Amino acid sequence: MKKILFLLVCLLPLQLLAQQKFTVSGNVKDLKNGEDLIGVSVGVAGGKAGTVSNVYGFYSLTLPAGNYTLQYTYIGYQTVSRQITLDRNLVLNMELENDTKMLNEVVVSSQKEDAHIRQNKMSTEVLPMATIKTLPAFMGEVDVLKTLQMLPGVQSGGEGTSGFYVRGGSVDQNLILLDEAPVYNASHLLGFFSVFNADAIKDVEIYKGGIPAEYGGRLASLVDIRMKEGNNKTFGASGGVGTIASRLTLEGPLKKDKGSFIVSGRRTYADLFLKLSPDENLNQSALYFYDLNTKLNYKFGEKDRVFVSGYFGQDVFKFKETLAMDWGNATATARWNHLFTDKVFSNFTAIYSNFNYKIGSPGTANAFSLKSNIEDVSLKADLAYFPNNENSIKFGASTIYHTFKPGLIKPESERSSIREMKLDNKYALENAVYLSNEQEINNRLKLTYGLRYSFFQNMGGKVQELSEDRQQVISVTEYERTEIYKTQGGLEPRLAATFMLNEKSSVKASYNKTRQYLHLASNATSASPFDVYIPSGKYLKPQIADQAALGYFRNFLNNQLEASAEAYYKTMQNQIDFRDNADLALNNNIEAEVLSGTGKAYGFELMVKKHAGKLTGWASYTFSRTERTIDGINEGKAYRVRQDKPHSATLVVSYKISERMTFGLNQVYASGNVVTMPSGAYRHGDIILPIYTERNGYRLKDYHRLDLSLTLDNRQKPGSKYASSWNFSLFNAYARKNVFSIAMEQPEDGTGIQTKEISILGSAFPAVTYNFKF
Repeated sequence: MKKILFLLVCLLPLQLLAQQKFTVSGNVKDLKNGEDLIGVSVGVAGGKAGTVSNVYGFYSLTLPAGNYTLQYTYIGYQTVSRQITLDRNLVLNMELENDTKMLNEVVVSSQKEDAHIRQNKMSTEVLPMATIKTLPAFMGEVDVLKTLQMLPGVQSGGEGTSGFYVRGGSVDQNLILLDEAPVYNASHLLGFFSVFNADAIKDVEIYKGGIPAEYGGRLASLVDIRMKEGNNKTFGASGGVGTIASRLTLEGPLKKDKGSFIVSGRRTYADLFLKLSPDENLNQSALYFYDLNTKLNYKFGEKDRVFVSGYFGQDVFKFKETLAMDWGNATATARWNHLFTDKVFSNFTAIYSNFNYKIGSPGTANAFSLKSNIEDVSLKADLAYFPNNENSIKFGASTIYHTFKPGLIKPESERSSIREMKLDNKYALENAVYLSNEQEINNRLKLTYGLRYSFFQNMGGKVQELSEDRQQVISVTEYERTEIYKTQGGLEPRLAATFMLNEKSSVKASYNKTRQYLHLASNATSASPFDVYIPSGKYLKPQIADQAALGYFRNFLNNQLEASAEAYYKTMQNQIDFRDNADLALNNNIEAEVLSGTGKAYGFELMVKKHAGKLTGWASYTFSRTERTIDGINEGKAYRVRQDKPHSATLVVSYKISERMTFGLNQVYASGNVVTMPSGAYRHGDIILPIYTERNGYRLKDYHRLDLSLTLDNRQKPGSKYASSWNFSLFNAYARKNVFSIAMEQPEDGTGIQTKEISILGSAFPAVTYNFKF
């Protein structure tokens, strides 16, 4: 008996140790430059337990005590295995090395090979910059937003615009974040280019549905753009000289393996060539843009890391002394990552964002300037708790202080007859709290469920009391800057599910409710730098959308070929539109021009993608319909809106001809935009005036375009760190004259009204860019 008791006493600690669980956690980085790697698969070899690294490269895996072989897997990198003895909590940071075999191929995905079917995400696409840079681009300038427009469910706002529509949503219903800072107008040169310099961007992720609970404030989509951290190993430089712009990026360590910096700038130089023209109208004009990205990060010990990043960009347009315009964005983000424990990861963020524009005529008799801007200051706290391998809990809170300065017009000379006028500033707080959990129920079923509560508080400034028809101002009340006079908000549930049918296919579903408290005041056919954002308030209710989606996902050829089919249905409340002939310029009573109603959008998306090998790319088809119903517009009947494009299809191809040569092709097709055309006309004196009845009852010709590119890598000398390449591109290769809009004019004989099709690009645009890196 004593021997048995002695044996039990000896075995009991071993039994307790076997029942204990410990956590292995750490960061995963690129071996060459120290950049955080997002979405690395970390799992037990031959086992089911596993996790993925977050947007800061952090992972946490909890296992019973014992001996394990951990595998770190990431597309385009060599798989690394590490044997560990887990008898205590362990910090294990890893650095992965590029796979030289994969470097000879174009990789469309940076995720685990079977993430397409297993990951509990749908209506989501991740685009690494390595993929975006292989595709043809207008004037040779790689463009993040133009690439997004070639994905299923994402529609272009029109030729020469960087605005885009997602599943029936309008341009302002897309939340575009650059290192978590909102970018209100993401276009350069009136939409021909986006504000995102590809050399400074790490990757881009777009959510068309199933938006996580930590994000809100827009109805249609989330575009999450992350800047590079910079090389924390060695100093390096890269850049390019192109047909229309040049770029330069510098990066290096602040302290090796502890911190790094990156500074990236870009400028166009069309204005330099204009000065050489003998035409005074041209040599006294200017047209250019510039932008600057910068980021610093530093690691203070094993548990703390600080990031500071910023962006500044501006467009300048000047036509002699008669017209001058400039507009731009400025953002700043400061983040502190802290590990409370090996299971609790936190990110505290302070954000600043400003969008401004100015238009004027400095050299005319009535010289004036008109300024407007929107400014945000926000604070966020985001925490992630990993209690076990089956659950990943996220929770946090945020607040945004909005300042709206809709307009200030001033005379710029003593002779000017323009009188100074200032629209009332508006102020508001946008707040939110959220909680969500990603749970693996079993080997076949994964759920992500969460709840977000947001509320919007108008505060300070002057508030008008309007008549019942909103056409007259009855009284004006002025509130103190911190006094809240209106609060609106509500719950925003989020749900996503993935069910594995077998090892090659799955079914996914999602539902989300979103609320948007800002409205874009524009009656133009596309977003422009001079649109004004106005807040929800006494007469404007927040926009609300409910979207449900269902999809089938299947992999072929050992996960090298991915296919998906998704269907969605979305209803929208408090959708705004403007009365016919609405006056939005310098209108202090803009609510009087607004009408609101309901909207709906539905459709399905098909996509096939090949992400490895010499031939990569994707093909997609989208069917979608969008309509609104608003009393006072179109006789109260449902009408199509600009983003209603029933059919669209894209083909994106990258082919590695040889180790040094890559061919790229984009083929785009879409139904034409809807426009409002006159149904008749009448004579008033010597003038023929049109009669409008049906809103957006006419559709322009279908849009299609072919783009080509060829990238030639120069031979690199053995041992040399300098690498370079030439990119030759041909945008709109067969010179298609796509119709942008319809102009109406009265012929000389005065017999009626005739229409004229207007095209922005009617020819092919070749470009050459020289890129370098060392």
